[in-house]
Amino acid sequence: MTIHKDRAGATNMPGRGPALIPPRLKPGDRVRFVSPASPPSREHVQNSVELLTSWGLRVELGDHVLDQVGYLAGTDEARLADLNDAFRDPGVRAVIATRGGKGAYRISHRLDFDAARRDPKPLVGFSDITILHMALWKWCGLVGVHGHAGAEGTRRVLMGTEQVVIPQNPDDVSAATTMPGLATGFLMGGNLGTLRTSVGCELPSFDGAILLIEDYMGTGLGEIDRELTQLAKSGMLDGVRGVAVGHILGFEELLGDETLGGWSVLDVLNDHLSRLGVPVLGGLPLGHGSDPWSVPLGTTATIDTDAGTLTVDPAVS
Repeated sequence: MTIHKDRAGATNMPGRGPALIPPRLKPGDRVRFVSPASPPSREHVQNSVELLTSWGLRVELGDHVLDQVGYLAGTDEARLADLNDAFRDPGVRAVIATRGGKGAYRISHRLDFDAARRDPKPLVGFSDITILHMALWKWCGLVGVHGHAGAEGTRRVLMGTEQVVIPQNPDDVSAATTMPGLATGFLMGGNLGTLRTSVGCELPSFDGAILLIEDYMGTGLGEIDRELTQLAKSGMLDGVRGVAVGHILGFEELLGDETLGGWSVLDVLNDHLSRLGVPVLGGLPLGHGSDPWSVPLGTTATIDTDAGTLTVDPAVS
């Protein structure tokens, strides 16, 4: 797939509007932590601040980072205010979610998309933060980062302009979903359960995409089945060029369980993904597992099942 980049860092993607690629971070740049979903621990926030400070960045905290209302990191208005303040502040060069969890779906439609268009800066996050990535891509074409501050490669993704090459882990459960082939498209997606939550609201078109999926369920194979079924029946999988499968956790103990008719999560994944007729590369270290990687969302990516790699263009320019 051919893409064309203009001087403002926008990349014209066939079949959709321009993708906005933010400038790379440099030592001395300001970045801001926000908590759009569930509350983080104070220790986790402190460790993240120390890590990014060691990269030479000037780290700030949103006013409500450590708030808590039930299972949310503060009220909807407080969490939204922190997000929008960060996108509106021209001195803030990246917005980093402290964690996922629950709640970003309550405010995703109220982001200041005009501010995000005027001054592109990457949002870093995964899990429930997926819905914010989807909203920013759908209404702004803003390139983001699927991952968290401490994930492998986050520094390179934010501060470098090299391609990201992620190797398959053949020992990972999802590696058995691999279906041979070579495919190129813009990488988009994230947490599978959150993608389903986005249907009918924030979910963008995946026409021409390499679809990234990862999940952490443990509540039964029916949830994975429901998620993929809803995405397919809604037409959101139409035009997908390939699928990159990250961590699928919580089902290891069910592999080959005869109480489930001998089916495992692999059978459910293969049943759905084989119908797409596109290359699928599983076993990627992306998502909720140990030692995950960070990866750009919205830039051109290639899955090569022979090489066992996902190669993604940089998230910053």
